Amino acid sequence: MHDRRIKMADLKVLREWLPITCDKEVIKENKEKHGKVMLKGIIQRANTLNQNGRIYPKSILQREIENYQKLIRENRALGECDHPDSSVIELKNASHVIREAYMQGDDVYGTIEVLSTPSGKIIQELIEAGITLGISSRGVGSTASQGNTQVVQDDFQLICFDMVSEPSTPGAFMGLHEGKTIKQKELNNFFNRTDRIDRIFNEILTWEKDEQNK
Repeated sequence: MHDRRIKMADLKVLREWLPITCDKEVIKENKEKHGKVMLKGIIQRANTLNQNGRIYPKSILQREIENYQKLIRENRALGECDHPDSSVIELKNASHVIREAYMQGDDVYGTIEVLSTPSGKIIQELIEAGITLGISSRGVGSTASQGNTQVVQDDFQLICFDMVSEPSTPGAFMGLHEGKTIKQKELNNFFNRTDRIDRIFNEILTWEKDEQNK
């Protein structure tokens, strides 16, 4: 079983940004046909050095996307407009919901439905104005140094994907991507008891699969 001896006091909010392509004609067609604004694209990437100097091992990202399926099935895979420095999603700021997330190679692909909430309408207006937006993962965990890079550790837990604006310079987000220390009580406010049971069950299945492949 994975070693999870890192203390909760060492866990921090980890956030990563990727641009998302918005084809206005496709968006307009979907809105006219389904009455919804839908976005599709790569929402996270494994085994790749990102602009924050961090690498997410594929095994960890794969595990978290598998755990994230429960939130998608239960219609709880919400995200916010912009990045709060918290492990809790504020419903008043919810702008979209993830309808699909899966890995293909090292890339995580997602389908996003923009909601008709106040924050969602801001996203819709920005898209229609041609503003470049990004999709940004939010999670809690720790990192370990390997040379000049920081490798995300096994204690990482994915929380959600937020919609953010593209920084004007590559380093503009550097001071914002690693937030405050997270306490277990705050994390429990997001992951309920069945979420934690489901996570443990998935880890057991992964461990058994790894043992069989040895």
